[in-house]
Amino acid sequence: MTAVDPARTDNRATVDADQARQVAEEAREVKWDRPSFGKELFLGRFRLDLIHPHPRGADEDDRRGEEFLATLREFVESTVDGYQIERDSKIPDEVVNGLKKIGAFGMKIPREYDGLGLSNVYYDRALMLVGSVNGALGALLSAHQSIGVPQPVKLFGTEEQKKEFLPKCARTHISAFLLTEPDVGSDPARLSTSAVPSEDGQSYVLNGVKLWTTNGVFGDLLVVMAKVPKAEGRRGGITAFVVDGDTKGITVERRNAFLGLRGIENGVTRFHNVVVPAKNRIGKEGQGLKIALTTLNTGRLSLPAICAGTAKWATKIAREWATERVQWGHPVGKHEAVATKIGFITASAFALESVVELSAGLADADRHDIRIEAALAKLYGSEIAWKVADELVQIRGGRGYETAESLAARGERGVPAEQVLRDLRINRIFEGSTEIMHLLIAREAVDAHLSVAGDIIDPKADAKAKAKAFAKAGGFYSKWLPTLAVGKGQLPNSFNEFGRLAEHLRFIERASRKLARQTFYAMSRWQGKMEYRQAFLGRIVDIGAELYAMSASCVRARMIASEHADRSDTATELADAFCQQARVRVDELFSSLWHNSDASDRTLAERVMADRYTWLEDGILDISIDGPWIAEHTDGPSKSKNVRRKVPNTG
Repeated sequence: MTAVDPARTDNRATVDADQARQVAEEAREVKWDRPSFGKELFLGRFRLDLIHPHPRGADEDDRRGEEFLATLREFVESTVDGYQIERDSKIPDEVVNGLKKIGAFGMKIPREYDGLGLSNVYYDRALMLVGSVNGALGALLSAHQSIGVPQPVKLFGTEEQKKEFLPKCARTHISAFLLTEPDVGSDPARLSTSAVPSEDGQSYVLNGVKLWTTNGVFGDLLVVMAKVPKAEGRRGGITAFVVDGDTKGITVERRNAFLGLRGIENGVTRFHNVVVPAKNRIGKEGQGLKIALTTLNTGRLSLPAICAGTAKWATKIAREWATERVQWGHPVGKHEAVATKIGFITASAFALESVVELSAGLADADRHDIRIEAALAKLYGSEIAWKVADELVQIRGGRGYETAESLAARGERGVPAEQVLRDLRINRIFEGSTEIMHLLIAREAVDAHLSVAGDIIDPKADAKAKAKAFAKAGGFYSKWLPTLAVGKGQLPNSFNEFGRLAEHLRFIERASRKLARQTFYAMSRWQGKMEYRQAFLGRIVDIGAELYAMSASCVRARMIASEHADRSDTATELADAFCQQARVRVDELFSSLWHNSDASDRTLAERVMADRYTWLEDGILDISIDGPWIAEHTDGPSKSKNVRRKVPNTG
């Protein structure tokens, strides 16, 4: 067996932009063999038939889902103290074991492997419930089964792997996902953790360090992404492994502390000559990144579910405060400055839940490719929920900034508005930052253009190849562009079955065609340099996200009206209010596509990085903590007094 020196130098610094792009492109799913509402939306085709009628689960699935939600609610209400988790920065062992006992760690694991086999809809509703009590609790459950061992093994594992790992994950073992490294975030081409195969091919030896390992501090089973070296007859590349957390050579060096989610078990894990059986490899060598991205297609829905649950909680708090708090002789909610914030919070809560319900319903139906819808849900949920929490703090004023514990200590209701704001902030970074999500979605949104353009935008292509590509592109655009000129959105009687919401659907249809036209204009203008116009692409994606949220809200309101007569008017009112707000944002985004300060901002950033304005930093002190201070005031930079290796399983 070949051992590798973990202190070896690696080649991360030698990876250039082309190599990084190649790694990312190879990991993409390039086929679209199933319909996608999101893809069609960006191409200017508003396919309402793909989401309406709203997808619904089977009666038996709904029954089992409701039964578990009742059990979960009873457990959380009787056992979980969210303030204790915040105060102690730790989820108590009895809570973890209690969740194991009721099956919460096996919500997404099929029943044949001892899981609950819940639908995505009910899994997300469970996370909404748990996340409204404490964000770290939601992170514990979602990291375990949305991106941890269960999901990739369920999707890509062998039957032997499923039988070995899934029952453990359903009841006794906590799992984690380890991809990020100290110098590697969203650029997997620079991954340095290695997995060197043994001479007999029966095992691999892992060496490297992983950072921000949610659940990794006390994880029993770990999904580890490591790079297998290429060799004759061996593809190599980034590969996924299931690693037992108790394997010799694994060291949890630190439990990290964060702005929010103070109960999260997230740390630094080092692998020193860790031997992993070859049978624990998920998929083939080199498929690790594709496995990770595919896993996230539905795994990303857990995060917006928690965001939606928090937005619903914020609606409750805002309503109560706006009614009971009086200023200048009137409840604060009667003042327009506050009323607009309440309207935004409430409408956003309805929209976020609608996005989650529709996306999860599409995932359960398993008839559509939802990679764009899931990514839009994650992006939109994290951004809007953060704004919701910020507005809630503003509405409550000083009481929004004061901690719940401090409020309670002086006799007031302990509302953790500031904690929620801190907890939600990570969602704009978790599982793909907003900036990365913009690029990921944009890449899929302009895929049709890039496929058609081909050699036109390839600087290495010769004149003959470019001429052939121009002919191909001409044929595509001659058929596609005329479809963007007119559509149902211009017909006054279209979508009338939606009543007062019909006007919003007409707006979506028109905006979808406009979005496609703007993307085409940009592609024609910048061609191969389109990828560098990240601010432009970000706005394109944000428009698509707003249109998706509007669509989800209208379709869900229609479903509620058909099933709950007593909620028909109120659901329509909420969808209408949200669409009115979203349309304003969409118009502003369209305007800023071409009228913005992007060019001057780029120039300024380049000058900042060239130290042109360092004089601006005069008159301040840098309060950053350095290594020597850490060593002097703590137990050292690579240790942590608060590492909890395992949760004693008493379930």
